[in-house]
Amino acid sequence: MPEDSLKKVGIEGDPSKRSASFMMVDNKPIVSFAKNVEVMSTKQALEKYEWLKDYSWKLIEEEEGDFDGYFIRVPKGVKVDFPVEACLYLKRVKSQRVHNIVIAEEDSELNLITGCASERISGLHLGISEFYVKKNAKVTFTMIHNWKKKNEVLPKTAIKVEENGTFISNYVLLSPVKYLKSYPTAYLDRNARAVFSSIVVGFEDSEIDLGSRVYLNGEGSSAEIISRSISRGGKIVARGHIIGNAEGAKGHLECKGMILGSGVIHAIPELEARHPNVDLSHEAAIGKIAEDEIFYLMTRGLSRDEAISLIIRGFMDIDIKGLPEVLKKEIDKAIELVEKALI
Repeated sequence: MPEDSLKKVGIEGDPSKRSASFMMVDNKPIVSFAKNVEVMSTKQALEKYEWLKDYSWKLIEEEEGDFDGYFIRVPKGVKVDFPVEACLYLKRVKSQRVHNIVIAEEDSELNLITGCASERISGLHLGISEFYVKKNAKVTFTMIHNWKKKNEVLPKTAIKVEENGTFISNYVLLSPVKYLKSYPTAYLDRNARAVFSSIVVGFEDSEIDLGSRVYLNGEGSSAEIISRSISRGGKIVARGHIIGNAEGAKGHLECKGMILGSGVIHAIPELEARHPNVDLSHEAAIGKIAEDEIFYLMTRGLSRDEAISLIIRGFMDIDIKGLPEVLKKEIDKAIELVEKALI
């Protein structure tokens, strides 16, 4: 597997920089190493632990077919020093079916980086992930996709966050894809928190349907959904849905899109209050680069291309919470390449 393909999705394979490394090439799982955290294939974990049946296919309706993936469990009170990495790579088979289960026990902390990529020009990736964030635990989940133009990608993710738990999700897609649909859903207990951030570029002939949904079921629970979408000929549907079900629940949704040339962006922000004492807000905006902004920057000595590049970078520069510094650098490099492609 080309090393540069791994780097582009944040995969290091270096025990000095990672707490564990899992790779699934087509439908074959491989664990390279693991320190202070339990990592194995989902099938292996289900054979080893009878109790895991109480977690498997409980947040998401069970799919037909043969699935395998990664099982990650952080023991109670353990805070993993370095990120855990998992690479899901589509190489030869026409379809890859993945079922992941992640459990962060009470008072634990996990930073998980998942890099998904393809060597095949066409192919289907179906990735099912179930996250269980126990009381006072924290999980930061960063997913970076680097697909081919004819790949079809259908990730399904559900998260259960218990009292005082925190789940932070970062999603980055800066490469062409034929079709991608993802709508992770989180269920929050008392004083639990969820943050979803995404940066997406829709190239020509790409169709992307992306969003997040959060149920604020516990008193004092809170959620934030932030998305940035750029269309350069592609169709993007940007969704966000926050449901306030409990006393003192708070949620904010921010959806912004930019169209360069042709393309379509459809923003669908939804706020749903089911309790009288909730605080929900949203802001959504779609537009093109304003000529007056370009002109202003050109008066400061920049060329037109440099001005456009600076505006694009500023638009895509959102604070992705919990992201390791090494991965920030890789994303910056990817954004630079995207800037050149978009100008």
